[in-house]
Amino acid sequence: MGGSTLEILTDYHGLRHHFKNVSVGLGNFDGVHLGHQRLINQLVSRARRSKGTSVVFTFEPHPAMVLNPDNAPPLLLASEVKQHLIAGLGVDLLLAVPFTREFASLSPERFVREVLCGEIGAKAVFVGYNYTFGHRGAGTPETLLELSKENGFTVKVIPPVMVQGQPVSSTLVRNLVADGRVEEAKDYLGYYPLFKGTVVAGERRGTRIGFPTANLDVEERVLVPANGVYAVRTLIDNEVFYGVANIGVCPTFAGSAPCKRRIEVFTFDFSGDLYGKSLEVSFVRRLREERRFESAAELVEQIRLDVAAARALAGR
Repeated sequence: MGGSTLEILTDYHGLRHHFKNVSVGLGNFDGVHLGHQRLINQLVSRARRSKGTSVVFTFEPHPAMVLNPDNAPPLLLASEVKQHLIAGLGVDLLLAVPFTREFASLSPERFVREVLCGEIGAKAVFVGYNYTFGHRGAGTPETLLELSKENGFTVKVIPPVMVQGQPVSSTLVRNLVADGRVEEAKDYLGYYPLFKGTVVAGERRGTRIGFPTANLDVEERVLVPANGVYAVRTLIDNEVFYGVANIGVCPTFAGSAPCKRRIEVFTFDFSGDLYGKSLEVSFVRRLREERRFESAAELVEQIRLDVAAARALAGR
């Protein structure tokens, strides 16, 4: 996905006075998977043909985190990464609207009349086949089609994108990533599952055994693949490096105290200090489960095998 200048706003009020011929895509867009990409591509295409503005309307945080926080699914992407992927699809404006219980109480009719038409001035609306909106999710694509007649906009409902006989969905991708099946997840995302974080200080155990790692803390609300060792591709200062990453709790060194779950990345052919830098790690293949070794020497031998496997995969 290429680059684009994306304007990001949190307030939709009065947008109709600043943007003309607005095409709006509605959804959570968590993961920006192949279904989302198809919707956004059609949205951008329509906006360009009509010399208008393409707008993606989403909520921050995910509505489930407000309405049902105990059962809200983890996010596939942090907001910053999601915004970057949406920008890469050529969208003009991203509305990341704060989601509140007050907003959740809006009926589908009021959302369309007051928000989509009254404030945004939507001329075309794009939604997925299973999109719901309004109080208690009462609004459906069929509701939108009905309301569009009296409110003067067109509706495009994007049918499911099928991959290997299954409709692409954020839930399906979440399940694959949670199981460590990152290669399969790529088939539905169109890119390898990725995580972006800032390098934090570690215990330097990797350095002592000859494999210095960059340590990334795991955010609770962002999904990270299952514990284990992965072949990875890492973006450092816009340059790609290959490597291996361990996700887990360092069982060989844990001792009696539980170790916080983290991502440890050993990057091939990179020298320099990474502390404080932002890393984007793409998980290419799960090589093995995380396990406890009887000694550091045994661990080192296994890491050598992991590195060889990851280098072979990267053609290095």
